[in-house]
Amino acid sequence: MAAAVTARTAWKLQEITAHSSNVSSLVLGKSSGRLLATGGDDCRVNIWSVKKPNCIMSLTGHTTPIESLQINVNEKLIVAGSQSGSIRVWDLEAAKILRTLLGHKANICSLDFHPFGSFVASGSLDTNIKLWDVRRKGCVLRYKGHTEAVRCLRFSPDGKWLASAADDHTVKLWDLAAGKMMFEFTGHTGPVNVVEFHPNEYLLASGSSDRTVRFWDLEKFQVVSCIEEEATPVRCMLFNPDGCCLYSGFQDSLRVYGWEPERCFDVVLVNWGKVADLCICNNQLIGVSFAQSTVSSFVVDLGRVTKSDSIPHGLIRDDEPLVPPTPTGSSLRRIYDRPSTSCSKPQSRVKHNSESERRSPSSEDDRDEKESKAEIQNPEDYKEIFQPKNAICRTPPRSSEPFPAPPEDEPVTAKEAVKPSQAADVQTLLPKQELPDPVQRPPIASSTPLTKTEPSVIPATRNEPIGLKASDFLPAVKNQSQTELVDEEAMSQIRKGHETMCMVLTSRHKNLDTVRAVWSTSDIKNSVDSAVAINDLSVVVDLLNIVNQKASLWKLDLCTIILPQIEKLLQSKYESYVQTGCTSLKLILQRFLPLITDILTAPPSVGVDITREERLHKCKLCYKQLKNISNIVKSKSGLSGRHGSAFRELHLLMAVLE
Repeated sequence: MAAAVTARTAWKLQEITAHSSNVSSLVLGKSSGRLLATGGDDCRVNIWSVKKPNCIMSLTGHTTPIESLQINVNEKLIVAGSQSGSIRVWDLEAAKILRTLLGHKANICSLDFHPFGSFVASGSLDTNIKLWDVRRKGCVLRYKGHTEAVRCLRFSPDGKWLASAADDHTVKLWDLAAGKMMFEFTGHTGPVNVVEFHPNEYLLASGSSDRTVRFWDLEKFQVVSCIEEEATPVRCMLFNPDGCCLYSGFQDSLRVYGWEPERCFDVVLVNWGKVADLCICNNQLIGVSFAQSTVSSFVVDLGRVTKSDSIPHGLIRDDEPLVPPTPTGSSLRRIYDRPSTSCSKPQSRVKHNSESERRSPSSEDDRDEKESKAEIQNPEDYKEIFQPKNAICRTPPRSSEPFPAPPEDEPVTAKEAVKPSQAADVQTLLPKQELPDPVQRPPIASSTPLTKTEPSVIPATRNEPIGLKASDFLPAVKNQSQTELVDEEAMSQIRKGHETMCMVLTSRHKNLDTVRAVWSTSDIKNSVDSAVAINDLSVVVDLLNIVNQKASLWKLDLCTIILPQIEKLLQSKYESYVQTGCTSLKLILQRFLPLITDILTAPPSVGVDITREERLHKCKLCYKQLKNISNIVKSKSGLSGRHGSAFRELHLLMAVLE
């Protein structure tokens, strides 16, 4: 395992309050690495320049929270998808709305711009993928095949293919010209969060909630390798520009992978939390993450990171001598044929195949576009970035230079770089930068961190225990110059509360042993009964996490016991409890709701049928419990992020109950 890195390898660049409400989506401009767009529950899209404290532009028009964002290659256009299924495209240089695209029936989960043409692909919770012509304001093609929400879309570097990743555990490859699916890649055992094309070769990488990264050969349509040892799901990925390695952003780190053979070249501890996007500029990797209303940006110096063109260290998956990757990559796999001039061929080909499906703009759409505005918050930055005097120098900032690392006399460890910052921390991590303008600005453009309170929902993965402070475990030093501590005194402070925690864990272990003993001597129903009788939700969650993995264990009488527990889990303050409750409820709805509704609506049978009467009684009980749960699901369906998407998906499944 790699040692903790110093501040010169990874450091926190900035933290800003991006919206007046929770941030729900985030994207970086890949060309410059300096343009940042944020979407929030306040239905706005805010445009920022990385490391500058104030909002440049605020885009309005959406009436529901922003769920997905994407910036095109030349950073002139931005597209935003909302919770209601509407899509809006803005022209950043002209500071105006360009198009409103309507057609999806649920959340927009993913977006991507075509690398050459004026096309946008959108993936939704309604399981459909649509290809839009931005110029003509219409849907060009619709791709059907996924059975659950489409989480990520990526066009191939040559613009001929589209890759999609979804919650149904699959990755699909679509041929844009033919308008049909080329191949379905199966192998992941959990929702697939992200896909990325290799910049040169016929290779595709996919990252999943099953904590694996898989590499697929797009010529032979087979798996190349799979990296499986990670502790948390991969959140975002990016190939190095020369294709030598893959950077993967996890909850606690940045990992650098090779694929032939599969191996980890380096691990950089960053702990950036909900890292949402990565980009590379000036041999620096920029990562952005969000938590509630704040957005944080981090820098990793790639010059100090081991890549495949040097001797790897850390975790190596095989004992064989490593083959130099440069000739291997270029000789084993085909290279993309990029168009030598414009993208007229792929544009006309797609247009020709789907002219009949294009709809004309309506007056309602025009009215929506009139209501959409681009409010310029910072005219000076706007003119510098989007309206430069010399069009060739468009990339912000005009002279793009690497971000300076914190100076030697202010060492910052990787773990320190990701702690929730106070105002003083922001000043420390931004050397030689002027303090934010004290003039009062709208909340959406504020750069002063808000006072953080204990979250209403405790996240499943966090950097420190809720309710505990590290300072509580360290003795107070009367003399600031005194740094050495007596061993006995330090140990007594460290062990403070240790016995209480051990008692809690011992009790939980004993309860789980009891449930396990019942299961081994009886059946699943009795073991669930025993878990419920213990009256400890943590034991119920542990048991459900096992039962959820095997759908064949579920029976109707099991649902009558578990549904009241699910109602409690969905209202828990612990995110992990809510996630387990959502998974169990989704499984029940998919397997048993059609059966329950059919039995309840069936005409009464002739004569006495005890078995049918028992089944009818169980169905009535489940139906009543599901009605109670549906009110909770409906009230939480307005939440943002993956949490809210799960509740909205459950709300759609429970529509038959209303």
